[in-house]
Amino acid sequence: MNGRLAAVLALAAAPVLAQQQDFSKVEIKAEKVAEGVYMLTGAGGNIGLSVGKDGAYVIDDQFAPLTDKIVAAIRTVTPDPVRFVINTHWHGDHTGGNENMGKAGALLVAHENVRRRMSVEQLNALGRKTPASPEGALPVVTFTDSVTFHWNGDEIRVTHVAPAHTDGDAYVHFVKADVVHMGDLLFNGSYPFIDTGSGGRIDGVIAAADQVLAATGEKTRFIPGHGPLATRADLQSYRDTLQALRDRIARLKSEGKSRDEVIAAKPTADHDAKWGTGFMKGDTFTGLAYDSLK
Repeated sequence: MNGRLAAVLALAAAPVLAQQQDFSKVEIKAEKVAEGVYMLTGAGGNIGLSVGKDGAYVIDDQFAPLTDKIVAAIRTVTPDPVRFVINTHWHGDHTGGNENMGKAGALLVAHENVRRRMSVEQLNALGRKTPASPEGALPVVTFTDSVTFHWNGDEIRVTHVAPAHTDGDAYVHFVKADVVHMGDLLFNGSYPFIDTGSGGRIDGVIAAADQVLAATGEKTRFIPGHGPLATRADLQSYRDTLQALRDRIARLKSEGKSRDEVIAAKPTADHDAKWGTGFMKGDTFTGLAYDSLK
């Protein structure tokens, strides 16, 4: 087995291994981002939380075995029940707690493509199959372009973007608090997973960063899907790095080089020490970016 295939198979298995880990060892930590807005970290995608007079409003919910811990962490901030759960996309490390949250009374909300993909078996870009979700885990309110919540004294704009990480991505902008939850449109400090099996495209990830940067200011804080809380400079650096690498990969592809030849050319080599130390390594990112270029 060659090294590239071994890396891909290992990455394909990573979500399965995550679901088999000992969740008893996971700690859910709440970090205050702005007045009334928190980021919760644990295992899986970072969670956003809005608290205030109207009740708890949650963005993404990690894995089902962590629901009790997530709710306990929310209780350290507010005694109010969770009224809404917004899914930024369909992947299980962001939607795994949906059924539990729904049974507890939360209304599940997402882009229509999230419900569509969760309703049937999925095969992601790394070859991993995800079975259809149970009915109780599916979003019960869906939208096409955007939806706005007037909640906890803020205007919370949920906006769908063109295919990027997947074809169902949305970011959540707390206008008054000046905070944006990016979902997996932002992997802070690492290469993104571009799920071409779900319609993902590197051009869309770059365009989404541009869209969010245009809609926000110098002091805006950004909750990434993965990684630490981000500043505007972090998002700009991420966007610029992806643009530079996209251009390199596209140039090699336009020269007629095959996928394997482009990977062998190591177009990410000078960025791997900073961006390629996490889940997504340079070679795998290169292959997915290559696949996503039309």
